[in-house]
Amino acid sequence: MLGQGIGLVMIQTASHYLIPLLGCLTIVKRSKNAKFPFHVALTATDAPYSKWQCRIMYYWYKKKKDLPGSEMGGFTRILHSGSADNLMDEIPTFVVDPLPAGLDRGYIVLNRPWAFVQWLEKATIEEEYILMAEPDHIFVNPLPNLAHGSLPAGFPFFYIKPTQNEKIIRKFFPRGEWPGNKCGSNRQFSCHYKEVQGCVLILDSIYRFLFINVQDTLEKIAPTWMNVSLRMKDDPETDKAFGWVLEMYAYAVASALHGVQHILRKDFMLQPPWDLDTRKKFIIHYTYGCDYNMKGELTYGKIGEWRFDKRSHLRGPPPRNLPLPPPGVPESVVRV
Repeated sequence: MLGQGIGLVMIQTASHYLIPLLGCLTIVKRSKNAKFPFHVALTATDAPYSKWQCRIMYYWYKKKKDLPGSEMGGFTRILHSGSADNLMDEIPTFVVDPLPAGLDRGYIVLNRPWAFVQWLEKATIEEEYILMAEPDHIFVNPLPNLAHGSLPAGFPFFYIKPTQNEKIIRKFFPRGEWPGNKCGSNRQFSCHYKEVQGCVLILDSIYRFLFINVQDTLEKIAPTWMNVSLRMKDDPETDKAFGWVLEMYAYAVASALHGVQHILRKDFMLQPPWDLDTRKKFIIHYTYGCDYNMKGELTYGKIGEWRFDKRSHLRGPPPRNLPLPPPGVPESVVRV
């Protein structure tokens, strides 16, 4: 039986991080002065909708990169349109090929894993770690490297629900497939945990994350991520069930097939209008429309008297004279 996701499985105590793993509790020491820079990478197209988001994302990267507490290294926009565009001189960019015509079946996100495969094969990346980000991310605080050793760190998206889709997931991740399964059971997907004689037993979940990963780990996962994505899209039942998050489920399955576990960090990111406070968070993900009346009350599901939705600006950037939100709107929305 599949379990529910664990929200946070890393506990910070001074310079130690307690990381529950399969087996005993592992303590990872990290020097206060040690730096582990990571490369920021995001995939993008040459569409106006993608371009304005990339420009904003890169602006805030530059604002936060050199502040105390940041371990951000270099930056790459992986452009999977196959040719250069007019942002090449503004944003560090690496051009890769899109999937062959028709293979994405109108689901352009399928180009994302293929873009990472090409970039990892062809580019020279100085940093050992990589943050796989997206254009609609805004850095609101300096971001340290949340990964530890070979353990990637990531954010658990609430809409990835393996417990409700076991039958479909088993098409791509049969029982007994997980290399990291040490308990001999078929509960690889379970996120339930229990203490056993002072140890913590975690049975890996298969969430897909915004994450900081070790470069060589991502090099192993990326081709599998691409192939599983294509197989899922080619299966009508899976395509219908997973819809716009199909590629996210594919990453989750690919990482599980390689026995990769993640440190889950809810403070990695916030998503307005549901998350309200930006303090002690690192990234705003503005994927949801924000609708409010003039009293500052959320009217989600109904177009508000005041609203911001990135999808209202498919053909170009938002105008400079956007009206400010009314009093009472949460800080996270105001920051966007």
